Amino acid sequence: MTHWIQDGHGVVSTKNAHSRNRQPRPRAPMFSIHPTARLRPSPFYESAQAAGMTSASIYNRMILPTSYGDPEGEYWRILNSVSMWDVGVQRQVQLSGPDALKLAQLLTVRDLSNCAVGQGKYAPICNHEGVLLNDPVVLKFSDELIWFSIADSDIWYWAKAIAAERGLRVSVSEPDVSPLAVQGPKAESVVSDLLGDWVKELKYFWFKETELAGIPLVVQRSGWSKQGGFELYLKDGSKGAELWNRVAEAGQPYGIGPGAPATPERVESGLVSVGGDTDDSTNPFEVRLGNFVNLDVPDEVVGVQALRKIVASGVQRHQLGVVLEGETAKPMGFAWESIEVDGQRVGAMTVCVFSPRLAKNIGYALVDASIKPGAQVCVRRADGPVSGILQELPFF
Repeated sequence: MTHWIQDGHGVVSTKNAHSRNRQPRPRAPMFSIHPTARLRPSPFYESAQAAGMTSASIYNRMILPTSYGDPEGEYWRILNSVSMWDVGVQRQVQLSGPDALKLAQLLTVRDLSNCAVGQGKYAPICNHEGVLLNDPVVLKFSDELIWFSIADSDIWYWAKAIAAERGLRVSVSEPDVSPLAVQGPKAESVVSDLLGDWVKELKYFWFKETELAGIPLVVQRSGWSKQGGFELYLKDGSKGAELWNRVAEAGQPYGIGPGAPATPERVESGLVSVGGDTDDSTNPFEVRLGNFVNLDVPDEVVGVQALRKIVASGVQRHQLGVVLEGETAKPMGFAWESIEVDGQRVGAMTVCVFSPRLAKNIGYALVDASIKPGAQVCVRRADGPVSGILQELPFF
């Protein structure tokens, strides 16, 4: 019998409750998470379990694998070879109908007027105050069919509300679509062996619909790493295990193995996690997403007028990297940690991981705009204050 148990570091772990080899865990307390209609597995969930998944998190009310028992090995795999990830939690908000493109533009402060069919764009979504709600990738199939491939938040409800408010002729739905990511420097070789050399011609964020032995897919050059790769959007959830097995088989000559978008690589690479590195007042300019904001989009785009005012008055915070003293891995818990300069609070550290390449704890600092790279700071950690130094992102 398999139970879900949560350890003291905020991740969910799978352990066999009757295993004779199970060793007592020093961390406590632990508790079971029972199956519920509020929590969904992805089409790849059973395959991830079979591959040795040992921990997971909750994302879009779904189970996101975060490790397979060898965090350092999984880290070096994404850097040096190729890794496959169950990212079925990355749900799609589908807009269909005559006003699909109009609604898409109302939702994002990224200009979509020059977005071609078959092209994707990183497109921040803000509320009316300019606060960042989500940072999806938009996939344009036609003027009347668009996907928002979202991060963690209920953008379906937001999109439905805006569509109803504006009286648009559009349907907002969640299709049966679940991405499987293939990431790393050898990802292109794996995917081209699987689907053909045409994938090598895909430009970043561009995509194409295809099939693999009857498995319907959308293939996009994208993914939550800086090491290159593809996302295979499975369009039939009943074929999750079949797709997983085919990718694993194609990747075997290249050393493929399971992994997750939870390694230190994402922090080293400067990738933002909306909802983790942002709060309920963060705007895109504060977390280095200003290049994806077009202030000349129409006034009716939600949030753009507020963002114009923010730029005119001056952005109040910015995101920097922080390198902490000490060579012992000390990840963060559930809460941001206060950052001080000369005894005064100037912001917070929003994430902290141990970087194998730097042999240091590193993280992101969301601090007052007056605080510059090179500043010496004090981070108020759970086990006491730690000194650090700020720097520009990314680390690598």
